[in-house]
Amino acid sequence: MTKRIRRGFTYVMLTILCLFSIFPIFWMLVSATNTGADILKGRLLPGTALLQNIHTIADKYNLPGALWHSFRNAAVLTIISLIICSMAGYGFEIYRDKKKDLVMRFVLVGMMVPMISIVIPLYRMFSSVGMLNTMWACILPTLSTPFLIFLFRQNTGSFPKEIIQSARIEGLNELQIFWKMYVPIMKPTYATGMTITFMNAWNAYLWPNIVLIKDDEFTMPIMLAYLMTGYKMDYGAILLCVTCCTLPTIFIFLSLQKSFVNGVAGSVKG
Repeated sequence: MTKRIRRGFTYVMLTILCLFSIFPIFWMLVSATNTGADILKGRLLPGTALLQNIHTIADKYNLPGALWHSFRNAAVLTIISLIICSMAGYGFEIYRDKKKDLVMRFVLVGMMVPMISIVIPLYRMFSSVGMLNTMWACILPTLSTPFLIFLFRQNTGSFPKEIIQSARIEGLNELQIFWKMYVPIMKPTYATGMTITFMNAWNAYLWPNIVLIKDDEFTMPIMLAYLMTGYKMDYGAILLCVTCCTLPTIFIFLSLQKSFVNGVAGSVKG
């Protein structure tokens, strides 16, 4: 009987915590359909102002364009970053020696350098080559990150070396081994890297806000920031924009949740 009471108490507490965690998302979705006045009154039921909020945003900004720019930048950055960082992590671990370990230490030092400290030199560099207000100006500075290289290197430690030796005996070159052997086995690590990179790229604000001068390349975080400026804010339109910013990242995380956990666990074991 005591075990049943403990189990019941545990389920009740978990249910309460789950409701507390879900409530902000529920409030965001409901508020996107309400007017600003209803939101300030604390209305927790769906309203009829969804189309009005859409028109409010559409009158000021290009919502479909901002969604497309955010998705395009995040997708291109994620694909290229995974290829570069996985190759780097693979090389650091498989062809390991003292010199490469020293280089890896310098790479990890890059994790300690805040982005804000290199904004001015980066801006001057991209301005001098005429790349401002372009997709590449947004994604190039974060195309390869020390964290992602470290993640792949740690997980590569659990990659069976016997497969590489057998593949070499069969006549496969190093690039074929990487694509045909390494990539399929390391899918959980790729899922982890994809989740982290896509979410960071989607939510990026500081650097894109600096290099994107014209509104024809605005991303969702920048458009949201502009909606929140001024003397009068339309909270319904703002929360609709927040919903559009949040739902893609929630979908990506829930789709890759299991692989994400396996990839993180593998890096800890490695």
